[in-house]
Amino acid sequence: MEQTGKWKDYRLSAANSRQAEQKGLVSAQWFACKVDRQEMKQMMKRSDKQALMHLGLWLLLLAAAGVIAFLTWGTLWCVPAFIAYGVLYSTSDHSAHELSHGTPFKTKWLNTVFYQLTSFMTLHEPVYWRWSHARHHTDTVIVGRDREIAFPRPTRMFMIFLDFFFLPSGITEILRTVRHALGNLGAESRSFVPESEIGKVIFCSRVFVLIFLATIAWCFAIGSILPAMFIVLPRFYGAFLSQLFDITQHAGLAEDVLDHRLNTRTVYFNPVFKFLYMNMNYHVEHHMFPMVPFHALPQLHAAIKTQSAPACPSLWAAYRDIIPALLMQRHNPRHTIQPLVPEAHVAVANGAI
Repeated sequence: MEQTGKWKDYRLSAANSRQAEQKGLVSAQWFACKVDRQEMKQMMKRSDKQALMHLGLWLLLLAAAGVIAFLTWGTLWCVPAFIAYGVLYSTSDHSAHELSHGTPFKTKWLNTVFYQLTSFMTLHEPVYWRWSHARHHTDTVIVGRDREIAFPRPTRMFMIFLDFFFLPSGITEILRTVRHALGNLGAESRSFVPESEIGKVIFCSRVFVLIFLATIAWCFAIGSILPAMFIVLPRFYGAFLSQLFDITQHAGLAEDVLDHRLNTRTVYFNPVFKFLYMNMNYHVEHHMFPMVPFHALPQLHAAIKTQSAPACPSLWAAYRDIIPALLMQRHNPRHTIQPLVPEAHVAVANGAI
């Protein structure tokens, strides 16, 4: 029998958190694949060389696209140039994500510098988002605990479409940053950001707001939108490819389970997409062992793939599963994709699948 209307309350309220605790979903023991200790120790090594090669090439490509876009401004040639710039700019979302874990660089200050830069580019205030993402990893797709559940049920397909232009998510991020800059952190934010970090959130938010205002003033001063085409706006007009990648992470999979193989998806990407996504297509691996750096995720995948559900063979194959599931969840929120994990005994919450 199909169920319509409200499915669950996704807010990070005290009542919803207690409900998750009562189900045994908070501070619980998650399933983890077995990996040789020495092999894991080797994979967890951070590398300035690997990170600088990846992020250096990304910045070089971004700068090249930006120069071409600037030189062709006012002609039709600027359209493909700005599309390339926007796509590269928006992939800062994936770099900031990995940098928030502190794993790409062995040298701490390099990780901090690149994290601050990419966090601004993706419009995620860095202190707030680091704690939000830490909660996402601790309680992945646990309703009432995870702020980053991207597809609450019943599915709202139009909202998913809008996010290909970073709407309304981008506006929400900007408004939240402005509120935080004014010292206004609500109960939800305070539920995962420690009190000792609140001052840092407010300070970083104020820096962001100053850059926003300076960019707007610059546009008015020269009578052109050109500065904003290089700062802030690229996160919106170039968002479509990043969103195409991000949807594959958890969409259509189980809520309220204690096994990343059931709520997270690994997809095989081509080399260009893997580069732009910073190997986050190995997403089961990343969630199960988040301290393994991006460059070692293919090795980790090889180590645990016999203990996991088969990876989706391509982006297209992933969407052949995702789109029907999301359409089904519009009317039947109980519908869930069930990956074929090797073991029959998996940690599943009551009635989740």
